[in-house]
Amino acid sequence: MRQQLFFSPTMRDVPSDAEAISHQLMLRAGLMRQTASGIYSYLPLGLRMIQKIQASFAKR
Repeated sequence: MRQQLFFSPTMRDVPSDAEAISHQLMLRAGLMRQTASGIYSYLPLGLRMIQKIQASFAKR
């Protein structure tokens, strides 16, 4: 499936509450979104990335 068809909103600015660099990059890339204070949900592209990582570790 083409990446253009996925809903992946991106951000230009770094969120003020994100402290870790990886957290900032995942929010800016549109891989996850903060739904409430301390609660995050993965967007379709982020979930696909996690599934691919888990599949690569399962092969070992």
